[in-house]
Order: sequence, then C-alpha cells, then structure tokens
Amino acid sequence: MYRLLRAPLRPVTYSRWLHLCVPLLLLALWMFINPRWPWMPLLIVIPFGFVPWVRLAEGLQAQFLLTPRAREGAEDGEAGDSGIGAAVSARWADRWRTVLWLEIRLVVSGAAMFATVWLPVVTAELIALALGHPLNADPLVPFAPPPWAAALLAPVPLVVLIVVVVLLGELITAVARRLLGPSAAERLTALEARTEQLLERTRIARELHDSIGHALTVAVVQAGAARAAGDPEFTDRALSAIEETGRAALEDLERVLLVLRESARPASQRPTLAEADRLLESARASGAPVEAELSGALEDLPGPVTREGYRILQEALTNVLRHCGPVPVRVRVEMADGRLELEVTNPLPERPSFSTGGGSGLRGIRERASLLGGEAETGPHQGGWRVRARLPLERIR
Repeated sequence: MYRLLRAPLRPVTYSRWLHLCVPLLLLALWMFINPRWPWMPLLIVIPFGFVPWVRLAEGLQAQFLLTPRAREGAEDGEAGDSGIGAAVSARWADRWRTVLWLEIRLVVSGAAMFATVWLPVVTAELIALALGHPLNADPLVPFAPPPWAAALLAPVPLVVLIVVVVLLGELITAVARRLLGPSAAERLTALEARTEQLLERTRIARELHDSIGHALTVAVVQAGAARAAGDPEFTDRALSAIEETGRAALEDLERVLLVLRESARPASQRPTLAEADRLLESARASGAPVEAELSGALEDLPGPVTREGYRILQEALTNVLRHCGPVPVRVRVEMADGRLELEVTNPLPERPSFSTGGGSGLRGIRERASLLGGEAETGPHQGGWRVRARLPLERIR
C-alpha cells in the first residue's frame, strides 16, 4: 500500500509507463494498414525475435526505462544489478526467449494502453455529469450517477489508472528479468570475469606488499646501520642502496598504478629471477652477509615461475632483514628434475619477532607456490629459519 501511495512521486513509474506505451506504435501503424486484423502485430514480431541484435536493443531499452536506478548505479561504478542483460542472442534458447518477451510485451502494453485511454475518458465524462452536461451518445460510463456522486467518483478512474500502471510496470519488469536476464552460460562467464578481477586485485595487493615492503625494510635497516656506524663511507654506500631500492620500488608502484587505471600504455616488465642479483646486492648493502648459489639457466624459466620465484625470494629476504636484522643468509636457487627449488636460510636471533605461524608475507609465499601447483615450507630448521619453495616447470610451459 505504501508503495502505491508513493508511486505517483517516483520517476520510475513514468519511465515504465513509457516502456509500456512504446510497442503500441507498431499497433497504431498497423491499424492504418489493416484495422480489421488488430492481432497481426503478434505475428509480425516473431521473425524479429530471432535477430540477435534485437535482444540487445530490448535489453538496453528495458534497463533504461524499467530499472533506471540500477543502470545509473552500474555506470557510476556502484553496486547495482538490474537483472536484465544487454547482449546479443548467442544461442537459440536466447532467441526463443526474446520472441516470448516480444509477445508478452505486446499483450501487457495493450492492457496498459487500454487503461491509459479508457480511464481518463471515464473521468472526463464524470466531470461532465458533475457540471450538468448530458452523456455522449456512446458513453463509457455504465450508468449515469447524480451530479454530486459524479463529482466524488471523478478522481477514482485516475487512481485506478495509477494502480494499473504500477502493477503492470512491476509485472513487465519481472518478465524482463526472467526472459531478458542473462542465461546460465552468461552468468557463468560473468562469474569467471569477476573471479579473474578479484584474483588480479589480490595479485596487485601482494605485489605492493612484496615490493614496497622490501624497499621500506631495506631503507630502515640501511638508515639504522649508517647512523650506528658513524662512518662517512658506509653512510654513502647505505644512501646509494636506499636510492637504488627506492627507485626500483617506484617502478613497481608505477606499473601497478598503470594496471589499476587500465591505462593503454604498456606496463613495464615484472622483475624475474634473472634479476636476482639486485635483491642479493640490496641485502648485502644492508649489512647482511649473503651467500648465494644460483644454478641453471634462470633466464629460460617460464614467465609465471620466474616472476613468482623473484617475489618469493624478495619476501624471504625482506623477512630476514625485518625480523632478524643483518644476519648471515644463505640463498640457493636451483633448476633440477623438472622443478625450480628456492631456499633461503638464516640463523634466528635470541628473540625472533615472528612466530612459526607467519604473517601475510609468509602466507603470500605459500599462496604463490600453490597457484603454480608447487609447495612452500616456512619455519624453523636446524636452529635457524628456512623458506623453501618447489615450483614445477613442466605443467607451466
């Protein structure tokens, strides 16, 4: 009841009314051609329903006129799903649904137009009776009430018209969602696209965590070591390392921002294990003695493996500097038996600042390895701490 009372004040009521009136243009045109067969438009629209682009046109018209608020929300980037698709017919099932939609739309529109024409005329005749004028020769009012009763009844047909328009608008909107809504295949495609988008956002968040976190950790460690050393030469090397690490982090940040903005410009190439020396030198410049053993043609690794391997190595070194300080680190990267093995070990301080459960960084290492079909282990090992990842190569190529 409350919705019916608010209906005259809602713009969607009149946009749906317009949607109901549009098909009557076809009927009006046909009545000029052959008024003896008013039902012929029901047959005329059938071939149009099989044209793939008709479904797109009907879907767009239904979105704009039946669910305008949801359409505006979708264009503004807000959550708003009208439940009405806007795509060409890809399958015969979609074409038959379009034919059925056109038939139902004509029938419902005919009822709406009948109410739109007949009820205002009834109101006009009641007003004429209230003013003392006689009825026409062919009146639409079934009986002639006295003038005072006609004055009281005059607004009723208009109220009934609003009710009919609201109910028919709700009905045609529900039918549009059912017949013009996305099919199961289209919903699956949209779900896959949404999943890909969420995965991409997760990957970007992980990239920012690894890259920017590494740069900030190196900068903090370098600055603290330079202040403690009090050696101008060491301070100069520390500032150079901070500058290089910060520049690399800015490049990564710029690349990620380009992805977020969906820029047409090509993004810079993500770092790979072929550039692992940059990470090792950054850790050494922070005061950590790094012993590295890199074997195999790392430059020939598959793209996903070499990129994720770089991030795993970066996160492992960052955790060492962040939680243990400039302690000796041993790095081993080896291609063997169809897989890439990456291992980072370091001694634990007396009071390590992380637990075996790990934080988001360690969890990210395990997630990266899992996405490639591999595995990663992080935790205490022989009195120290070890990060070891095994990434398969065959299934990635």
